[in-house]
Amino acid sequence: MSQPPGSQSPLSVREVPSSFADNQAYFDESRWQKFTRRLKEEPLVPLGCAVTCWALWGATKSIRSGDSYTAQRMFRMRLYGQFFTIVAMVAGSFYYNSDRILRKEYEEILKERKATEKRNAWIRELEARDKEEKDWREKVKEVTEKRKEEEDIARAKEDAKKGGGVVTKAVKGLRERLAGDGEGG
Repeated sequence: MSQPPGSQSPLSVREVPSSFADNQAYFDESRWQKFTRRLKEEPLVPLGCAVTCWALWGATKSIRSGDSYTAQRMFRMRLYGQFFTIVAMVAGSFYYNSDRILRKEYEEILKERKATEKRNAWIRELEARDKEEKDWREKVKEVTEKRKEEEDIARAKEDAKKGGGVVTKAVKGLRERLAGDGEGG
């Protein structure tokens, strides 16, 4: 027996989810939360277990005291408690079957979503590392170019001091040629 989405379950305080995204807390739960939810969904199962345990305790007590009549009654009570527990489990499984199917589907979707998020986070990390590497290479290139310019300037200054710069040599070469042309002409 399935309930319409969004309606209150008579055995549960929480609302049955109408879709996966509406009630995230319904699906993300700890073991204790699951235990309490299941206890609220099927309260007759723990009741049947309690009746069975009580009957076993009573039968044990009666056997020790030698009261066979009470022991027989308690063993019958144990059978009734076990039968009640099994009926409650079967009825609960039919009643909450659609919720369990939704839960399994949601867990599969959640698993896929987490895998996708992990993959996307890894891609973002790789992109960030790639950007850092490109920035670092640009800085290295700029520093190398700047150092090369500084070395060229220092070399030009040094050549100018020695009188052996490229321009200076070209000017000296022109002067010598002009002086040579003027003498021979």
